[in-house]
Amino acid sequence: MKRPFAQILFASSLLLSGCGYHTAGSATHLPAGTRTIDVPIFATRVQNFSTEVDFTKAVIRELDTRTKYKVLTGTDADADAHLSGTILTQSIAPLTYDSSSGQTASYLVTITAKVVLTARDGRILYQNDALPFREQYQSTQDLNGFIQEDGPAVRRLSQDFARTIVSNMLESF
Repeated sequence: MKRPFAQILFASSLLLSGCGYHTAGSATHLPAGTRTIDVPIFATRVQNFSTEVDFTKAVIRELDTRTKYKVLTGTDADADAHLSGTILTQSIAPLTYDSSSGQTASYLVTITAKVVLTARDGRILYQNDALPFREQYQSTQDLNGFIQEDGPAVRRLSQDFARTIVSNMLESF
């Protein structure tokens, strides 16, 4: 009774061993000797205030909390890897309307960014030329207590962006 079960288990393990699964961190884009990553302030091609700063801070925070790499800010020639980003587009569009007042009830913020991770020797380790991210936020209907909500929406969006970038760098997905 034990022998057929063991044979089935062994055969199953052989089949699953070639299926492409891997453990977390085993398929990283970063070379084994990487200890430091330089992350300067992202460039921007948009007129919106401080989006590039929010995105850079979020990526640095995510690298600090999820990886063992020392993160350097600014351009450091001694870093093992260099992560550069560019905010390509940013738009805010009305999403829903209040039928009673005819005013916009919610908006959609869309930001597209480019990210390139290079090794010290200039070799590209990871690149994505157009990462789109979206975040919805509600409009304030009371003008006396008006709160500008697009800034917090961009900060939430930057956190999603940072999680995605770091995951892509570490897991090759």
